Amino acid sequence: MTSTSRALAGPVCVLSLFMLSCSSGSVDDGGFASFTTAMPGDGDGDGDGDGDAETGDTGTTTAGPNCGDGVVDPDEQCDLGEGNSASGQCTPNCFIAACGDGFVYEGFEECDDGNPQNTDACVGDCVLATCGDGYVQDGVEECDDGNDDETDGCTSECTPGTCGDGVIQAGEQCDDGNADTSDTCPACQFAFCGDGYVQAGVEQCDDGNELDTDACIPITCVEAFCGDGHIQDGTETCDDGNLEDTDACPSSCEPAYCGDGFAQEDVEDCDDGNNIDNDGCSNTCESQCGGSFSVDWCPQVGTMEQFTRCESVQNGGNTCINPEIRYGNVTGGIPRQHGSNQYATWCQQLGFSGYAGNVAYGPRDCAAPKGGLFGCTSYDENNIWHWCDWQDGPWYNQQLDYHACNSTEITSITCTP
Repeated sequence: MTSTSRALAGPVCVLSLFMLSCSSGSVDDGGFASFTTAMPGDGDGDGDGDGDAETGDTGTTTAGPNCGDGVVDPDEQCDLGEGNSASGQCTPNCFIAACGDGFVYEGFEECDDGNPQNTDACVGDCVLATCGDGYVQDGVEECDDGNDDETDGCTSECTPGTCGDGVIQAGEQCDDGNADTSDTCPACQFAFCGDGYVQAGVEQCDDGNELDTDACIPITCVEAFCGDGHIQDGTETCDDGNLEDTDACPSSCEPAYCGDGFAQEDVEDCDDGNNIDNDGCSNTCESQCGGSFSVDWCPQVGTMEQFTRCESVQNGGNTCINPEIRYGNVTGGIPRQHGSNQYATWCQQLGFSGYAGNVAYGPRDCAAPKGGLFGCTSYDENNIWHWCDWQDGPWYNQQLDYHACNSTEITSITCTP
């Protein structure tokens, strides 16, 4: 295809089918100059029709020997002479500006680094790399998925979504933006008993398993204890879910036996925690005191571990002078006058048929470690009448606290055979 133009006083430029050329202003042709133009890619002389010229170190096509003379030669796509520009339509090497030629075409390109790489600062259609363009820029971005969806694994800041970033990613149930594993969202999963994390204020423990024989009970996540109903390996041999000391599994969580210090109901008369005979409770846990007071310790049958002994005995063993009470391993209990005292029950616990109706009061020594007592059915043993610490109630295997005796202490009591 050819194009013609009237010769003017100076050079005239013609753009035809991507071939840009200029006339020299000659009038040798009678006032008209004719230019033969061809499609880009023709005329490099190698016969393959691709129009390739030599490529330099920058990846851009190098200029032919006549580039810049204003005439489009066979190895050129355009030639504007001094109008050739690195930022214009016709580049300094006489090729029409194109993305990837290494020249930044002003107004059309933001950049042009002359390579097809999409991992550097200039990507795609010669635009500057940005987070969200879909290309991962080396050394700058860790990911780039081309969108602003914060939940798909790559954030709008082109960083991978992680547990603790405050955004719920795929596979996360929650994300509270912190690394605290003691709150309601540990490891980006909802907290629950058995997740292996101890939730503050909610759980005592959490070992991440469902075993009920170790130190942490499942479902409740509380620390194992005697009486929880679960037998803890290496620590307990029984656990019946209560702390009753009169059944087959007392509060020691060891099977009941004679000599364990717990009187097993309907099995033992007494249990003083030893295997010594002649101390009021035999080594077969049978009472040796039934129906008679003694200067030795006699068990109060039915109590957890309470015993009575007398300073002296009168009236054929039916009268006890200055009785003293022992509870567990603590001695020195001095019974005092009180409205809750059940003398008939006390006599029956000691093997008598009942109370003869005779009791006397007077001054006795209550100095520590001794202490005053009153009858009750609570504190150490509920619903069982026994002697309790006058000061605060309980005293099983612990010190007595009331020492201000005032002449209302029991100095004698008589029971009926």
